[in-house]
This record gives sequence, structure tokens and C-alpha cells, in this order.
Amino acid sequence: MVKVTIPDVPDLYAPLIAHKGIQRVVALSGGYQRDDACARLAKNHKMIASFSRALVDGLNVNMTDTEFDAVLGSAIDEIYKASTVKN
Repeated sequence: MVKVTIPDVPDLYAPLIAHKGIQRVVALSGGYQRDDACARLAKNHKMIASFSRALVDGLNVNMTDTEFDAVLGSAIDEIYKASTVKN
């Protein structure tokens, strides 16, 4: 598995992804806001997310459990979609 920053050029890592010795290429959010990181990821075929900071973006200690669960659930849905539905 190789972790890379989401490239500015879509499918830049396609040759790496196709290499027989590579199991999976995963994208780091690279400091982008989650919506931007997801939009960029969706343009890169066969690349999935390995977001941590972008996953927890918008969460805070003052949220109720219901608010926390809703924000986290929405983030997971957005990141999953960007990993599986490609432009």
C-alpha cells in the first residue's frame, strides 16, 4: 500500500496503481478541506481515501452526541462516495 497526496492532475498515479506489486494507492487529504479533498479524490480512478484530519473536520467537544454522530456520519458518507464514485 502506498499513501500519496491527492495529485493536481487527475489519474497521475495510474501507472503506479496498475503496477503488479502495488496492492492499493490511498490518498491523504493533503491539508485540503474535506469537500475539496473529496472532489479531487473523485477524479482519481482506483484511488481511495486515507483521510484523518478531513474526517474529523467540523467535529467539536461541545456537540451533543446526536450532532456529533450526524456530522461524522455525513463526513463518512462524503468520503466513501469520493472513494467509490469516480468522475
